Amino acid sequence: MALRGTALAACLLATPVAAQDDSPLSAIDWLSQSVEAVAPVASDNPRPRDEPPVATTAASPNVTVTQLDSASPDAVGLLSSATTGLPRNLWSGSSEATLVTLVRAEAMPSLPALQDFLTVLMLAEADAPLGAGSDGALFLARVDKLLDLGALAPAQSLLEAAGADTPQLFRRWFDVALLTGTEDPACRVMQDRPAIAPTAAARIFCLARSGDWPAAALTLNTNRVLGDITEAEEALLSRFLDPDLYEEEPDLSAPERVSPLVFRMREAIGQSLTTPSLPLAFAHADLRNTTGWKAQLEAAERLARAGALPANTLQALYTSRTPSASGGIWDRVDAVQRFDVAIRAGDPGAVASALPAAWDAMREIKAEVPFAQLYADALARLPLTGDAGALAVTIGLLSPSYESVARSAATGDAFLLALAQGRPADATARTDRARAVQAGFAPDAVPERLASMAQNGQLGEALLRAIAIFNAGVSGDTGAITDALAFFRSVGLEDVARRAALQLLILDRAT
Repeated sequence: MALRGTALAACLLATPVAAQDDSPLSAIDWLSQSVEAVAPVASDNPRPRDEPPVATTAASPNVTVTQLDSASPDAVGLLSSATTGLPRNLWSGSSEATLVTLVRAEAMPSLPALQDFLTVLMLAEADAPLGAGSDGALFLARVDKLLDLGALAPAQSLLEAAGADTPQLFRRWFDVALLTGTEDPACRVMQDRPAIAPTAAARIFCLARSGDWPAAALTLNTNRVLGDITEAEEALLSRFLDPDLYEEEPDLSAPERVSPLVFRMREAIGQSLTTPSLPLAFAHADLRNTTGWKAQLEAAERLARAGALPANTLQALYTSRTPSASGGIWDRVDAVQRFDVAIRAGDPGAVASALPAAWDAMREIKAEVPFAQLYADALARLPLTGDAGALAVTIGLLSPSYESVARSAATGDAFLLALAQGRPADATARTDRARAVQAGFAPDAVPERLASMAQNGQLGEALLRAIAIFNAGVSGDTGAITDALAFFRSVGLEDVARRAALQLLILDRAT
């Protein structure tokens, strides 16, 4: 069946699209300048091909060492084919350049099911694509996308699996360490591997972290004289090394570019930057015990909304202390705590009373799916009736146990219950979205272009495009919903299709 939907979906199938100007900063825009950029130097007077080499100076030459025939890190992954259900040739039929462009252009999916699946794609172990080089352009794009998604722990594990022993890999590993407060081991690696070529700012930071303040000060002064650091870097590094000298000085102006290295040094001199206005990955810095509970909660909510925080971590933060105020986030904490106490006690009456407020709190921050992951099974074991029973079924349909919840439900939306069991045709679809979902489960709905790509060894490319198409569907293109769901199902991703469809119909989301 030909591809349906708007011109946007057709464009996504034809060529990769660039991110819009108002999109959030990508990791490639905010990574720290922690390693030197080494570029080949072209000679103005190249030596004739037959002329023997002649030394023009007694100085030691600059030598660049390149490992010949080194394997591309593009094939490195954390999740095997047995775990993901995706074949080893996921990327191998597509060009590396096309895949890199698609990965970079992929926007944050609107639905948790697609957020999770995009993360799985980035972590999948698969053969390298066509034209893959030893620099691992696709691997770097995958890591950067994980950083964009706020998935720091998976990104760190992926980098460590690849070795993080080249400047570009180390640069990313170093930034993850800075944001999670584990920079000391990264600094030791930097000092042990001079080939990584750290910048002056990174060297000074790490020397200071190791307690070698004289060496850090000498490095700063040397680079100041040589003109190798900017005025803004000098001002920040000087305060970082000796903040007491600047007690009477006004605070530094806001940096033009915030990197994890700048963020941590600003924090060290008492001029911290708030994370809500920064890229999502920076929110992890507020999860450290050095920040206040309110900042930790706000960061956890932001990360949970993006699917970048385990549900039990959010629960642990919500229930770790007693709120000392009311309003805003404290009302959410109170609602969750009351419900958590009731569910742990197994008291149906208390649960029925506390559930609506807790659910409203989770809807407010768009963390319904983490809430369902935490509590759906416990709710299913309680004899809840009426509105509470219906709400418990809805929550169950957002959990990993959606199919068993649907089979045992005594009440609930007939179409959602049929969809959860993979049979939406058995019920009446009453909205345009429901009809689009129903069409996506028809046997002849698979779009020809995506199906052809999958058959030609371009499955990964087709899946990236399908995620983008579904995202367009969330914004209102019902034909795109049908195409994406049909394709997911045609390649064996039934769980992804059902979860995405259920979330589309239950949650209030828009791109």
